[in-house]
Amino acid sequence: MVLKKMKFKEQTKGLVIIYTGEGKGKTTAALGLALRAAGYKKRVLIIQFGKAWFTGELEGVKRLVPYVKIIQGGKGFVKILNDKLPLKEHKTAAHRAFELLYKETISGKWDLVIADEIVGALSAKLLILSQVEKLIKDKPTRVDLVLTGHHASSKLLSYADLATEMKPLKHPFEKGFLAKVGIDY
Repeated sequence: MVLKKMKFKEQTKGLVIIYTGEGKGKTTAALGLALRAAGYKKRVLIIQFGKAWFTGELEGVKRLVPYVKIIQGGKGFVKILNDKLPLKEHKTAAHRAFELLYKETISGKWDLVIADEIVGALSAKLLILSQVEKLIKDKPTRVDLVLTGHHASSKLLSYADLATEMKPLKHPFEKGFLAKVGIDY
């Protein structure tokens, strides 16, 4: 794309940003935005769907207080990593996390809201698309909203102002390594 003598104006409207795909980096990209926003003293809320264990981001975000707050709202990933919980428990946790996400997003007290792994919660049928559509529609105009996770539907992507698909090219997983502390979690 060639940009010739285009006049650019500052974007003040909040964006809907989606990071999806099978590759690593969706949460990492969202956390990068949180770090950048904190540098401008913007208020950032991160609510994690699915994640229910210690991760480096939990400890790292403590260093960004008072600008960034993170809340884990899940019970672990559905049907992977030895998950034995009934689907109903995952659904209940996802709905509670969504209620908090919705309430906080429309409150107007955040500049950037990150719904980490919410796309996966949709694809696992823990939430329904109409809930997320309502969140997008009702968010304050100036709020940037980031949605991450595997398997974003074309319908969900239609709401995005910016969407990136993470595509794996090479990963240590292919050689039998599950995850690395500080890199993958």
